[in-house]
Amino acid sequence: MARHLGDDWVLPTLDDWNRPWFTSGKIVAQACEDCGAFQQPPDEICGNCQGTNVVFRDCSGEGTVESVAVVHQAVHPWLADAVPYAVVVVSLDGAPGVSVIGNVLNREPNDVRIGQRVRATFEEFPYPDGEGADGETLRIPQWEAV
Repeated sequence: MARHLGDDWVLPTLDDWNRPWFTSGKIVAQACEDCGAFQQPPDEICGNCQGTNVVFRDCSGEGTVESVAVVHQAVHPWLADAVPYAVVVVSLDGAPGVSVIGNVLNREPNDVRIGQRVRATFEEFPYPDGEGADGETLRIPQWEAV
């Protein structure tokens, strides 16, 4: 499968905090079992109450576009063939206060709008051998307009 970002794009370094986001094939958010607050990015402690009883919870995989910027000039040579593209901030359903950054694949960049409903879709490919996560399948979240 061709990657949306291209085969040479740098992949995330997986660790215990980002592995659920990049490999589960579902949208997850970290929540505090003590106070109920959600947070992104994940951390060892709750940013709200400083508790350490934090877990990952599945979200619906849907959200709302809160902000959109259409990029017309590539910020990196590997993105030269991708411009123009839309960068969006999506507020996640089921995780109050959590927003994530991504792009919308099934709309022309200028047709992406604030308030638009989106759902997650995942770009799957094996993590390259010798890069610290041998044998794992990356499932990079992308967004599609509903």
